[in-house]
Amino acid sequence: MISLGIDLAGSEKRKTGVCILKNSLEAYVKTVFLDKEIIDIALEYNPNVIAIDAPLTLPRDRVSLYEKGGSHLRECDRKLLKMGIKILPLTLGGMRKLTMRGIRLRNKLQKLGYRVIEVYPGAAQDILGLPRSKNIEGLRDGLKSIGIKNIENANRDELDAVTAAYIGYLFLLGRVFIVRGEDGEIVLPLV
Repeated sequence: MISLGIDLAGSEKRKTGVCILKNSLEAYVKTVFLDKEIIDIALEYNPNVIAIDAPLTLPRDRVSLYEKGGSHLRECDRKLLKMGIKILPLTLGGMRKLTMRGIRLRNKLQKLGYRVIEVYPGAAQDILGLPRSKNIEGLRDGLKSIGIKNIENANRDELDAVTAAYIGYLFLLGRVFIVRGEDGEIVLPLV
């Protein structure tokens, strides 16, 4: 089993962390910028699942995040809020770019035949009792404590990608719960 985790940036000018996580929980991390680089990694490793840290759908009453009116959150986002998990509205400046890039990348990867899921590493870190990526050393130690190997030199973006890949790994094992709405779903680990 191979899971590809992506901590996607809103722009190809900013760093995107990626992680290939194998069944042995051995991680291979890298920082990339371009969608083409992400697709090349998918083609090279042929993952069973690709877990992207970015919104991959729009609110059901929107065709674009740049129009006025319509919902700022998806139903699955509102469900996260009810669970006490903080999220940013999709219509917020940087989130617009991230969402649109996430949707484009998901479409490209699905056309290539890959199973793509939306994940939220920050929420997963909370659920798993791990520090968030603001505490790089704490998160690195926490990920190591759950068995992930080869992350000694991983940067913040890469550690979030490791978390995304771990959620993908748990997804393949059926050890996740899915926060579903009529306009999207977010995969999170079971405790």
